[in-house]
Amino acid sequence: MSRLATALFAILCVGLLLNPRGAHASSDTGEVWVHVDTESAVTEVWRGEQRLMRLDDVAFGRGGISDLHFRGDHTTPRGEFRITRFNRESRFHIFIGINYPTLAHLDEARRRGAMTEAEYTNALRHGLEHGEFPQDGTLGGYIGFHGIGKGNPAIHRDFHWTQGCIALTNEQIETLHSVVTIGTPVVIE
Repeated sequence: MSRLATALFAILCVGLLLNPRGAHASSDTGEVWVHVDTESAVTEVWRGEQRLMRLDDVAFGRGGISDLHFRGDHTTPRGEFRITRFNRESRFHIFIGINYPTLAHLDEARRRGAMTEAEYTNALRHGLEHGEFPQDGTLGGYIGFHGIGKGNPAIHRDFHWTQGCIALTNEQIETLHSVVTIGTPVVIE
Protein backbone atom coordinates (compact mmCIF):
# COMPACT_ATOMS: atom_id res chain seq x y z
CA MET A 1 0.00 0.00 0.00
CA SER A 2 1.41 3.41 -0.94
CA ARG A 3 2.03 6.09 1.70
CA LEU A 4 -0.86 8.13 0.31
CA ALA A 5 -3.24 5.17 0.41
CA THR A 6 -2.13 4.37 3.97
CA ALA A 7 -2.70 7.97 5.03
CA LEU A 8 -6.13 8.07 3.39
CA PHE A 9 -7.08 4.78 5.05
CA ALA A 10 -5.98 6.15 8.44
CA ILE A 11 -7.99 9.34 7.88
CA LEU A 12 -11.02 7.26 6.94
CA CYS A 13 -10.66 5.21 10.14
CA VAL A 14 -10.35 8.34 12.28
CA GLY A 15 -13.35 9.82 10.47
CA LEU A 16 -15.44 6.78 11.25
CA LEU A 17 -14.44 6.93 14.90
CA LEU A 18 -14.84 10.66 15.28
CA ASN A 19 -17.90 11.17 13.09
CA PRO A 20 -20.23 8.31 13.91
CA ARG A 21 -22.47 7.83 10.92
CA GLY A 22 -25.72 6.38 11.99
CA ALA A 23 -26.09 7.67 15.54
CA HIS A 24 -29.79 7.29 14.69
CA ALA A 25 -29.03 3.61 14.14
CA SER A 26 -28.74 3.34 17.93
CA SER A 27 -32.52 3.34 17.97
CA ASP A 28 -32.39 -0.01 16.16
CA THR A 29 -29.80 -1.60 18.43
CA GLY A 30 -31.21 -0.82 21.86
CA GLU A 31 -28.17 1.32 22.67
CA VAL A 32 -28.55 4.40 24.88
CA TRP A 33 -28.37 7.62 22.86
CA VAL A 34 -29.12 11.31 23.38
CA HIS A 35 -31.34 13.46 21.18
CA VAL A 36 -31.23 17.25 21.45
CA ASP A 37 -34.18 19.05 19.85
CA THR A 38 -33.02 22.64 19.46
CA GLU A 39 -36.43 23.90 18.33
CA SER A 40 -38.22 22.78 21.47
CA ALA A 41 -35.18 23.19 23.80
CA VAL A 42 -35.43 19.59 24.98
CA THR A 43 -32.81 16.89 25.54
CA GLU A 44 -34.05 13.30 25.57
CA VAL A 45 -32.28 10.09 26.45
CA TRP A 46 -33.39 6.98 24.60
CA ARG A 47 -32.61 3.27 24.78
CA GLY A 48 -33.35 2.12 21.26
CA GLU A 49 -36.84 3.44 20.52
CA GLN A 50 -37.87 3.78 24.18
CA ARG A 51 -37.54 7.22 25.71
CA LEU A 52 -35.94 6.99 29.14
CA MET A 53 -36.10 10.66 30.09
CA ARG A 54 -36.93 14.14 28.86
CA LEU A 55 -35.02 17.15 30.13
CA ASP A 56 -36.90 20.37 29.40
CA ASP A 57 -35.85 24.01 29.22
CA VAL A 58 -32.25 23.48 28.15
CA ALA A 59 -30.21 26.47 26.98
CA PHE A 60 -27.97 26.74 23.92
CA GLY A 61 -25.36 29.11 22.57
CA ARG A 62 -26.32 32.77 22.67
CA GLY A 63 -25.35 32.93 18.99
CA GLY A 64 -28.07 30.44 18.01
CA ILE A 65 -27.89 27.05 16.32
CA SER A 66 -25.65 26.41 13.31
CA ASP A 67 -24.40 23.63 11.07
CA LEU A 68 -20.87 24.86 11.81
CA HIS A 69 -19.70 26.39 15.08
CA PHE A 70 -16.72 28.69 14.61
CA ARG A 71 -14.39 29.61 17.45
CA GLY A 72 -15.92 32.56 19.29
CA ASP A 73 -19.29 32.67 17.49
CA HIS A 74 -21.26 31.25 20.47
CA THR A 75 -23.40 28.94 18.32
CA THR A 76 -24.40 25.39 19.16
CA PRO A 77 -23.50 23.02 16.31
CA ARG A 78 -25.90 20.51 14.76
CA GLY A 79 -24.73 17.02 13.91
CA GLU A 80 -24.07 13.50 15.06
CA PHE A 81 -21.50 13.08 17.80
CA ARG A 82 -20.24 10.81 20.56
CA ILE A 83 -19.55 11.59 24.20
CA THR A 84 -15.78 11.74 24.68
CA ARG A 85 -15.07 12.98 28.20
CA PHE A 86 -16.41 13.93 31.62
CA ASN A 87 -15.26 16.70 33.94
CA ARG A 88 -16.89 16.36 37.35
CA GLU A 89 -15.00 19.40 38.64
CA SER A 90 -16.23 21.88 36.05
CA ARG A 91 -17.22 25.38 37.13
CA PHE A 92 -20.53 24.43 35.50
CA HIS A 93 -21.00 21.54 37.96
CA ILE A 94 -20.41 18.68 35.47
CA PHE A 95 -19.18 18.90 31.88
CA ILE A 96 -19.90 16.10 29.39
CA GLY A 97 -17.85 16.68 26.23
CA ILE A 98 -18.70 15.63 22.68
CA ASN A 99 -16.42 15.17 19.68
CA TYR A 100 -16.99 18.50 17.94
CA PRO A 101 -15.65 19.16 15.37
CA THR A 102 -16.10 15.95 13.42
CA LEU A 103 -14.65 15.09 10.03
CA ALA A 104 -17.97 16.12 8.45
CA HIS A 105 -17.63 19.59 10.03
CA LEU A 106 -14.02 19.92 8.86
CA ASP A 107 -15.01 18.86 5.33
CA GLU A 108 -17.87 21.38 5.27
CA ALA A 109 -15.65 24.21 6.53
CA ARG A 110 -13.07 23.42 3.84
CA ARG A 111 -15.81 23.21 1.17
CA ARG A 112 -17.14 26.64 2.22
CA GLY A 113 -13.65 28.14 2.14
CA ALA A 114 -13.74 28.81 5.88
CA MET A 115 -10.64 26.67 6.36
CA THR A 116 -7.46 26.71 4.31
CA GLU A 117 -5.95 23.50 2.95
CA ALA A 118 -3.12 23.87 5.46
CA GLU A 119 -5.56 24.23 8.39
CA TYR A 120 -7.51 21.23 7.12
CA THR A 121 -4.38 19.09 6.74
CA ASN A 122 -3.13 20.13 10.18
CA ALA A 123 -6.52 19.27 11.73
CA LEU A 124 -6.44 15.81 10.09
CA ARG A 125 -2.89 15.26 11.32
CA HIS A 126 -3.92 16.29 14.84
CA GLY A 127 -6.86 13.87 14.65
CA LEU A 128 -4.58 11.00 13.69
CA GLU A 129 -2.11 11.80 16.45
CA HIS A 130 -4.54 12.62 19.29
CA GLY A 131 -7.78 10.81 18.47
CA GLU A 132 -9.75 14.05 18.22
CA PHE A 133 -9.62 17.12 16.03
CA PRO A 134 -8.20 20.37 17.46
CA GLN A 135 -10.42 22.05 20.02
CA ASP A 136 -8.88 25.48 19.49
CA GLY A 137 -8.80 25.68 15.69
CA THR A 138 -11.01 27.59 13.26
CA LEU A 139 -14.05 25.52 14.28
CA GLY A 140 -13.40 25.83 17.98
CA GLY A 141 -14.33 22.98 20.27
CA TYR A 142 -14.91 22.16 23.91
CA ILE A 143 -18.58 21.65 23.09
CA GLY A 144 -20.78 19.50 25.28
CA PHE A 145 -23.41 19.43 27.99
CA HIS A 146 -23.01 21.18 31.33
CA GLY A 147 -24.93 22.45 34.32
CA ILE A 148 -25.26 26.03 35.48
CA GLY A 149 -22.86 25.70 38.41
CA LYS A 150 -23.45 28.69 40.68
CA GLY A 151 -25.19 30.59 37.87
CA ASN A 152 -28.60 32.18 38.08
CA PRO A 153 -31.43 29.66 37.42
CA ALA A 154 -33.70 32.48 36.15
CA ILE A 155 -31.18 33.47 33.46
CA HIS A 156 -30.85 29.82 32.48
CA ARG A 157 -34.63 29.46 32.23
CA ASP A 158 -35.15 32.67 30.22
CA PHE A 159 -32.13 32.93 27.90
CA HIS A 160 -29.81 30.96 25.65
CA TRP A 161 -26.58 31.94 27.33
CA THR A 162 -23.74 29.50 26.59
CA GLN A 163 -20.72 29.85 24.32
CA GLY A 164 -22.01 26.92 22.25
CA CYS A 165 -22.72 24.16 24.74
CA ILE A 166 -26.03 22.68 25.83
CA ALA A 167 -26.79 23.81 29.38
CA LEU A 168 -29.06 22.02 31.79
CA THR A 169 -29.81 22.62 35.45
CA ASN A 170 -27.35 21.06 37.88
CA GLU A 171 -29.92 18.40 38.74
CA GLN A 172 -30.51 17.63 35.05
CA ILE A 173 -26.78 17.30 34.27
CA GLU A 174 -26.41 14.89 37.19
CA THR A 175 -29.28 12.82 35.80
CA LEU A 176 -27.80 12.83 32.29
CA HIS A 177 -24.36 11.97 33.67
CA SER A 178 -25.84 8.94 35.44
CA VAL A 179 -27.04 7.29 32.22
CA VAL A 180 -24.40 8.08 29.57
CA THR A 181 -20.89 6.78 29.05
CA ILE A 182 -17.91 7.51 26.84
CA GLY A 183 -19.04 6.67 23.32
CA THR A 184 -22.77 7.34 23.83
CA PRO A 185 -24.18 8.72 20.55
CA VAL A 186 -25.57 12.27 20.57
CA VAL A 187 -27.76 13.78 17.85
CA ILE A 188 -28.23 17.56 17.86
CA GLU A 189 -30.95 18.72 15.46
